[in-house]
Amino acid sequence: MIDGFGRKINYLRLSITDRCNLRCQYCMPEEGVEKLKHSDILSLEEIDEIISAFVDMGIDKIRLTGGEPLIRNGIVTLVEKIKNHPEIKDLALTTNGLLLKTMAEPLKAAGLDRVNISIDSLKPDKYFRMTRGGSLDDVLAGIEEAKKVGLTPIKLNVVIIGGFNDDEIVDFVKLTEDDDIDVRFIELMPIGEVAKWSIKNYLPNTVVLDRVPELVELVSKDPSSPAKYYRLPNGKGRVGLISPISCKFCSDCNRIRLTSEGKLKYCLHSDEEFDLKWAIDQKLVLRDYIQASVLKKPLEHQIGKANTVLRNMVQVGG
Repeated sequence: MIDGFGRKINYLRLSITDRCNLRCQYCMPEEGVEKLKHSDILSLEEIDEIISAFVDMGIDKIRLTGGEPLIRNGIVTLVEKIKNHPEIKDLALTTNGLLLKTMAEPLKAAGLDRVNISIDSLKPDKYFRMTRGGSLDDVLAGIEEAKKVGLTPIKLNVVIIGGFNDDEIVDFVKLTEDDDIDVRFIELMPIGEVAKWSIKNYLPNTVVLDRVPELVELVSKDPSSPAKYYRLPNGKGRVGLISPISCKFCSDCNRIRLTSEGKLKYCLHSDEEFDLKWAIDQKLVLRDYIQASVLKKPLEHQIGKANTVLRNMVQVGG
């Protein structure tokens, strides 16, 4: 599948629920968001039909997201269905890790390859406050279980938030010293709820290099990866910097997104969506509808007051 600028699209980020068992401050309002009706969310059969079309068009990498994907009923069955497509080379999942201790083993057995785990503080009280009720101990237990069953390489996603966790940058980097994991720092993006925050909460990823100057840049093996990777001298793991604000990586973008209700998004930073659930109901040829949508993918995203995405991250899948 090729977009209008000749980029090969082979990566689908698939949201399978808009619901979450946390209320992270940068992700959604404290009162939560209006939940979709069960009938509005793609069924497992509809997801499989859409994936079949995507696979026929060259998608070979899928990441399951949410909300929190582990609270979706039938998640293990869905992983099995996706893995029944031999063209899928990589099936990953992004989770907050709260349920991973009990679900890591059945997910691995069903065919899941690896996990990314969101964790924005290593201090229990701060984690509880930012997530509005989450248990850091549960997340850490989930990480250990994921290692045990082989959902690797494990990547920890850390959103850098000025005045909240920038004092923990060194502690996060140290996790890569003796453990073969990736810690990836992500810049705060003006999407949904975050757009209401003060600009003082944003920090460019260069702050990581300022705090840990001994990091050594690694040669990228995947130009489509949004992360630029570094390593501590003699460190086992890697430190990744994902900088969609200070250093866009649009020229090598190979991904599209699908929301839990079936809306195709060609860019996270755009509110334009294309309804694949409607296309199925209308008995349209999915491949033609998808290709027409992907051809509208812009050369790069624009960020600013006039280009703020209105939907919260939990609703679009990140």
